[in-house]
Amino acid sequence: MLSLALSRMGLLLPLVLSMLATPCMLASLPEQVLRPSLLAHGCNNSDVLAVAGFALQDINSNRKDGYVLSLNRVNNVQEHRQDALGSVYYLTLDVLETDCHVLSKRAWRDCGERTLHESVYGQCKAIIYVNRPRRILYSPAYNCTLRPVSRRKIHRMCPDCPSPSSIDLSDPSVLEAATESLAKYNQESPLKLYSLVKVTRASSQWVFGPSYFVEYLIRELPCTKSPETVCILQLPDSPPVGICKGSLSKRGFEKFVSVSCNFFEPQGLVSILRVEEPQQRNTAFAHSPSEVAPKGSVQHLPDLEDEQPEDSKGKGPVEAFPVQLI
Repeated sequence: MLSLALSRMGLLLPLVLSMLATPCMLASLPEQVLRPSLLAHGCNNSDVLAVAGFALQDINSNRKDGYVLSLNRVNNVQEHRQDALGSVYYLTLDVLETDCHVLSKRAWRDCGERTLHESVYGQCKAIIYVNRPRRILYSPAYNCTLRPVSRRKIHRMCPDCPSPSSIDLSDPSVLEAATESLAKYNQESPLKLYSLVKVTRASSQWVFGPSYFVEYLIRELPCTKSPETVCILQLPDSPPVGICKGSLSKRGFEKFVSVSCNFFEPQGLVSILRVEEPQQRNTAFAHSPSEVAPKGSVQHLPDLEDEQPEDSKGKGPVEAFPVQLI
C-alpha cells in the first residue's frame, strides 16, 4: 500500500508543483479549477501547522551542511486524500535561517533567531505523507531556495552593522580570526584540543579598528593535553564535534580575541516525533524507513540586488526582507 501511495504522488507531482506558486490567501480557488481529489486548506489551520512542522523537521534532519531552518509561515498547502492510504500534503513554506547548525540536530523551535544583518530567508517546497491510522509520517521530497537579506537595505537601516565576508578562507583576515580564536579556546581547554574544519559564516566591521566575526566547525584532535602533548594520526574523515563563534579586533598593535564553542550531542537512534491534534494529543508518529527518507536540496542564492543590473538597483518593487513573523 505504501508503494501505491508513492506512485500516486509521482503522478500528481507535476500538476501540484505548478500550483504551489499560488499564495495561500489565493488557495481557495473555485472547485472546478482544482482537481476533485485536491483540497485547499487555510495556512493557519492547526493540522496544517503540525504537518508543516514535521516536514521542516524532516528537512533539517536530512541535511548535512548549513543552519537549521525555522518556519516563518505556511505560504501554500494542498492535500490529496487517499482514503485508507492516508493523505499527501504539498507544502510551500516560508523559512528563516536560525543560529543552530544542522549537525546539532536541535529542533527548529529550540533555535534562536538571527539578527537582521545576519538574516537568511527563503522558501521550501515539500511533499509529506500522513497516515494517521497506521501512524506513518514522512517527507519523501523537498527543495529549498535561500538568500541573504539585501546588504544595501541593511546599510540604510544600520550603517554600522557588520558586513558579510568570504567564508572560503580567501580572505586572510577571516582565517586569522578563526585560527586565533580557536587557539585561544585550545589554550583555555583543560583536557582536549580541537582543529578547524571549515568557516561557516564571516563578517567584518570597523569598531576602534578592523574587527572580524567568524563561525566555524571544529573536530577533536587525537591528542592528550599535557606538558608534553602527544598526538596520534588523525582520521581525515572524522566528523565535526562542535561549532565555535570567534572574533578578532585590532587597535594598532593590540589584538582582542573572543571565542565560545557549543558541542553537538552524540546521535543515537532516530527519535520519535509527536504531533498535536485538536482532539487527540501526543499521538506518536514514527519516521519513515531509510529507503524513503526525504531527498532534496537547499540552494543558496546571492543577495537579490547582486542579480539586478547596476542601473536598476534599488528601483525594483521586490521586497528583499523576510515577511513578518507569525
